[in-house]
Amino acid sequence: MKSLIRALSGALLLLAGTVPAVAAPASAAAAPPTTTTATAAADARTAEAWTPPLSTRGRYIVDAQGNRFRLRSGNWDGAQGSWSGSGDRSDPATHHAGQNSNGIPIGLDRVPVSTLLADFRALGLNSVRLPFSNEMLHTTAPVPDAAVAANPQLRGRTPLQVYDAVVAALTDAGFAVILNNHTVTTRWCCGLDGNERWNSGGSTAQWADDWVFLARRYRDNPRVVGADLYNEVRRDVLDDPNWGLGDNHDWQAAAQEAGDRILAEANPNLLIVVEGINWTGIPLDGLPHGRPTLTPVRTLSHTLVVSNKLVYSAHFYGYTGPRHSGATGMGETHDARYQDMSRAQLEQTLYDQAFYVSAETGNHFTAPVWVSEFGIGADETGALPRAWFQNLTGYLSAVDADFAYWPLVGWSATAQGTPGGDSWAMLRYDASGRRSGVLDAGDWRTQPWTALATPGRTGRIPVTPSWYQLSTDHRDHNASLRNRAAGDWDNGARKAVCPDGSGLAGLGHTDGRGLCATSDLRAATGGNTVVRDEAYVPPGGDWASGYTKFQCPAGQFLIGYSVRGERVSAALCAPARTALPAGGRTLWFDRGDNRPSGGPGGEFAYGDYKGQCLPTEYAAGIAFTTRAASRPGPAALLCRPLPPA
Repeated sequence: MKSLIRALSGALLLLAGTVPAVAAPASAAAAPPTTTTATAAADARTAEAWTPPLSTRGRYIVDAQGNRFRLRSGNWDGAQGSWSGSGDRSDPATHHAGQNSNGIPIGLDRVPVSTLLADFRALGLNSVRLPFSNEMLHTTAPVPDAAVAANPQLRGRTPLQVYDAVVAALTDAGFAVILNNHTVTTRWCCGLDGNERWNSGGSTAQWADDWVFLARRYRDNPRVVGADLYNEVRRDVLDDPNWGLGDNHDWQAAAQEAGDRILAEANPNLLIVVEGINWTGIPLDGLPHGRPTLTPVRTLSHTLVVSNKLVYSAHFYGYTGPRHSGATGMGETHDARYQDMSRAQLEQTLYDQAFYVSAETGNHFTAPVWVSEFGIGADETGALPRAWFQNLTGYLSAVDADFAYWPLVGWSATAQGTPGGDSWAMLRYDASGRRSGVLDAGDWRTQPWTALATPGRTGRIPVTPSWYQLSTDHRDHNASLRNRAAGDWDNGARKAVCPDGSGLAGLGHTDGRGLCATSDLRAATGGNTVVRDEAYVPPGGDWASGYTKFQCPAGQFLIGYSVRGERVSAALCAPARTALPAGGRTLWFDRGDNRPSGGPGGEFAYGDYKGQCLPTEYAAGIAFTTRAASRPGPAALLCRPLPPA
């Protein structure tokens, strides 16, 4: 979102960012989603053919047939709010770009929704990121008639009911819709505005409740394909968000909790979109500050309860930078902005901050990367910003990236007919509905946009092995829906369980991290076995002499483990669908790494000794020691050959 106020006041300078996100309230009672018009249904005949739901295969998003579905998206904003935070809310001058959205998608006062969707299609879009706010979800007063003047069928509806109608119109027309939790309040972001974190003004549990509510609301609409959990997590006055510290500012953990709850309680078909951290620190020369984006994912990624549903996202605007907040004047640092970089420098920075996630395949963190916000003004004349936009769109095309422009729709004239509105919008409409922008002559952005919106790779994406990281740093990490249904299998211990359809492949020696790999070994029925002693080590089968061995029963394989402090507490085993070979080898890793050549799955336990069975093996046991002065973490794995294919 083009959202940073260019001249931040003294307090705002502590924040810095580009665009925030929102949460959805579970208690918001409203009418169910409405059906759409015949016009929208007719438009669907010209839509790009794809079959929901969407999933992921490695770095790609695919449809239900396994065909590549590149998110060529735009942000249709407005429902997240437009008020600047001061002045009369009814005065357009107190709203972003003089545009009072009335808490609903912008443009419904000027253009019939069918015309808007036709223009979206003409832009080459196949999907729309649709922001919302908590406040919008809770508002029970109907929107003013003037806010939907061009769509009188929406008169008398609440903002959420208007949002329902927009979702239905988009999906009936063949677009994929990604719900975006953009702001808590209807204040325009980004600053010290009460929208800094997912739990600003509430708890993580309440925020997750809100997501479950909204995901359930649209679960019968298969073209609602994604939940973009929160927009531009950033610092507030006193505190930074973090990635993995385990406190109530831990964005990595909060995203894991909300994503799992959405998939387990509301809709297992949704993509879960997790954006990196947008800003930490105080933007003053000499003080630590910066834009971490997706850099922490390399060491700590997400493993959801439904596999192949994770998408990572990042935002890039030319006037910001890896360590530049985007401010001018007071609070501006001497760090480089993205638009100050050469093309080569920009591409390397984009890779380091985000695109390594999709480029480095075969790792626990490998996932699609969606640049869900970028944009620039039609009235931009600066050579550097224009070059940045050309370079960015060129890079997104070169790496075949998923993307979403900010914003799609804006005004080109005030209600009084004078020039105004948001020059960044791709499609701008005056009070009578006349359009200008990227689809019309004279907009310098048309050429780079047209090149970017050209479909990239198409066709079927082959299935490849996937790797998943487990972490017991601060809490349980149970990624198995089947195991969750069985209850707590080691009360009081921190437990980690691989996702259904995978098995344990590796362990770290001291930090409680694990690695899972896709596997079709598991039987369709049969309960798990919790192993707390050496009962299943056969006579003469001591594969780790002098060490305690938690070995699976014959015909079972490891899917989980538990720890108390550093000490191994139990192993969790699952029955196989076919006979499993016995024998095998002892894989020691208490004195150094012992992993397959090339390290498939990646560094799943940075700074720790790691052991990992070969891709041609399954793990059947964990050994550890309780000797004084020795670490009681996992020291060895029993690796056995997989059955013949």
